Amino acid sequence: MKKIKAAIIGLDTSHSIQFSMRTMAPDCDPDQKVEGMEILSCMRFESPFQDKKGLDERTAQLEDWGVKVTESFDEAVEGVEALLLEVNDPTMHVEYFEKAAKLGLPIFLDKPLADNMENGLEIARIVKEYNVKMFSASALRFISNMEATVNKFDDIQCASVFGPLGIAAAGESVVWYGVHAFELLQRIMGCGAESVTAVNDEKGVVAVVHYKDGRRGVVELAKGAFVYGGNVRTDSDKDVFICDMTYAYKGLLDRMVAFFKGGPAPVEFEDTLEIMNLLDTTVRSMKSGNNEKLS
Repeated sequence: MKKIKAAIIGLDTSHSIQFSMRTMAPDCDPDQKVEGMEILSCMRFESPFQDKKGLDERTAQLEDWGVKVTESFDEAVEGVEALLLEVNDPTMHVEYFEKAAKLGLPIFLDKPLADNMENGLEIARIVKEYNVKMFSASALRFISNMEATVNKFDDIQCASVFGPLGIAAAGESVVWYGVHAFELLQRIMGCGAESVTAVNDEKGVVAVVHYKDGRRGVVELAKGAFVYGGNVRTDSDKDVFICDMTYAYKGLLDRMVAFFKGGPAPVEFEDTLEIMNLLDTTVRSMKSGNNEKLS
């Protein structure tokens, strides 16, 4: 099997380790192993999310798996066929996405799309200008038992999902970590959100999403509760699910490899942009205390 040669840009997220382990580690659990991609190199840099000590520890692990680690973007991308932008600090996404876009290679941009809607639209502009083949997604979007629940119904009217509110080292925690739960909601409900009403208290954040056709979604982000799940409802039926995270990274990687090998993007950019819009609007509603319209 021909392997796609890829580079990782960014080492301030654990995903750089998790993805490399499943593709490069000789002792990876066979159930978690992903074939078809070889991580040749990784670019490292400090950010508020990872200091030099943490980067050094991760560098040692990657080098043990045969991944070359460098501080040079040009050196990292030399001779590769695809890029994984694993930049934990979303304020850096525009900068590195534009560098990557100029190379003409397929790109996976790890969630969230950006730190706010303005920069999300800037990435959309870059995608159009350079005709970039890319996608951006959370692994939560592809959880098999969630998809099985959603696929039972043709006319979902309401959905409620929950997940953790991880606290960001910098920037908005709702954007940085809330993206996982909002990705669940968008996968269930599709596009068409119109406005958000959000409440922020000592337990976390609850966002009520109103849709143009009268549907409703709820996202609950809880501090310290690292479980994902939800329920869906039609006018006559309902079902619930707790996300089985066992193969979350593998599921995302499998789709990534298929995409890098010429397959279609597993999520439309329109969907990703609406998730960014929902996150940005939720932050605005938290600050204003009012119902806020999507941009």
